[in-house]
Amino acid sequence: MDPRRLPPRLVIDPTVHPQVSVVLRESPHYLQLARQGRRSDTSGNLGLLFVLPGLLLLILLMLGPAGMVVAGAGMTVAMLLKWMATDLNGRSARSRLRLAHEHAEHYVLPSDLDYPCQQLLKRAQNAADQVLASEVNRAGYIDTIDNRVTLPEEVWQVATRLQRLSAMHAEHGKIVPKELPPGMDEAFKPYASALDAAWTSLSKRVKNLEAYAVQVKKADEVFRVHRRLEALAARTHDYQALVADTVQDEIARNHIRELSEQAANARRMFEESIDQAKAAAGHLMKPQLS
Repeated sequence: MDPRRLPPRLVIDPTVHPQVSVVLRESPHYLQLARQGRRSDTSGNLGLLFVLPGLLLLILLMLGPAGMVVAGAGMTVAMLLKWMATDLNGRSARSRLRLAHEHAEHYVLPSDLDYPCQQLLKRAQNAADQVLASEVNRAGYIDTIDNRVTLPEEVWQVATRLQRLSAMHAEHGKIVPKELPPGMDEAFKPYASALDAAWTSLSKRVKNLEAYAVQVKKADEVFRVHRRLEALAARTHDYQALVADTVQDEIARNHIRELSEQAANARRMFEESIDQAKAAAGHLMKPQLS
C-alpha cells in the first residue's frame, strides 16, 4: 500500500502521565471499544459453575462413585487453573477498557477523523517526526528540549481540532439537504464557510510545521557537509605547508589565503542554516490555536 494513503498514528495528550500513556498506546483495541461505548464485562466465568456439576454427574453415571472422585478431582484442578488464567486476562482487559473510558478525552484515534482530516494529521506527524529525528536536533544545535515538548503539543492541538472538525463535518452532512430549494442555499452558506475557515486555519498550521521541517532538513544537509569541512579544516596547516613548499609564486599565496578563510566560511554557512531553522520554529510557535 502507498505509505501516503496510510492513516495517521494514534495521538495521546502529552499531559497524560507517562505510565498511563504507555498503557493507552499499547491498547488500541480497547480504545476503539471505548469509542464504541463498550463497557467492562463483569460476568466473569460463572458458566463454569454450571458446567462442572453437569460433567461430574455424567461421570458418576458412567464410572460410578470411585471413578467420579478421581475424575472430579482432576477436572476441578483443571477448571480452577483455567478459571484463574481466564480471570487474570479478564481483569487486565477490564482494567485497560476502564482506563480507555477514563481518558476518552485525552486521545485521538484515526477512526475519529474523516479521510481529509486523517491526511492533514499525518502530515503534521511526519513533519514533527522529521524534526525530532534530525541530526541537528539530536546534536543540540536547535532547541532539542523545546522540540520534545512543543512538537507533541502542537500535533495534539492539531489532532483535537481535526477531531472536532470531522465530527462537525459529519453532522453538517446529515443536517444539510443534498438538494436545496431555490434561494435557500444562502441560508446554509455561513455554516459551510465556518467549516472551510477552520480547515484553512488548520491547513496553514500544518504548513508552518512542514516549513520548519524543511528548514531543519536543509540544516541537516549543511551539517553533514560541515562536518566533512571541519575534518579538513583541522588539517589546514598541512595543506598550507604543502602549497608553500611546492608553489613559489602569487598562486601559492592565494591558495594559502583561501585555505585560511575556508573554515570560517564553512562555520558561517552552517550557523546561517541553523538560524533559518530557528526562525522557522519561531514563526511556527507564534500563532496559538484557541
